[in-house]
Formats: sequence, structure tokens, C-alpha cells
Amino acid sequence: MAKDDLAQIDGKIIDAGAGGLYKVELDNKVAIQARLCGKMRRFNIRVVVGDRVTVGVSPYDPTNGLILYRHK
Repeated sequence: MAKDDLAQIDGKIIDAGAGGLYKVELDNKVAIQARLCGKMRRFNIRVVVGDRVTVGVSPYDPTNGLILYRHK
């Protein structure tokens, strides 16, 4: 599925797990697992607990997401 087809939702990082997985609490108080997108890994953009991020969520599996953007 292309990144353009994902629903973009803002959230906050609440936990950083092993293997590059993050737990993100969305604005609607739902917690999902998310990982960094390829460009964020390529350019070494760091994400720490407490950061505001934009997460792309697939309509087929809303429990997993892709971190697309880290807000300043």
C-alpha cells in the first residue's frame, strides 16, 4: 500500500520499544504500535518519548502505523 493511501493522524510518542517500534498515543486516546518510515531512517531523524508525530494508519490494520513526520 502506498503512503498516499494511509490515513494521517497526529499523536504523541509514549514508549520506545526494541527493534525500532514505538508506542504512539493518537489524539483520540488510542494507543498503536508504529515504526519509522524509510526516509526518517535514511536521514537519521531521531524520535524520542514525548515528541509529536504524524502517523500513517492503514484502513486494513488500524493497530499498526508508520511514523511519517516529527513535529518541531
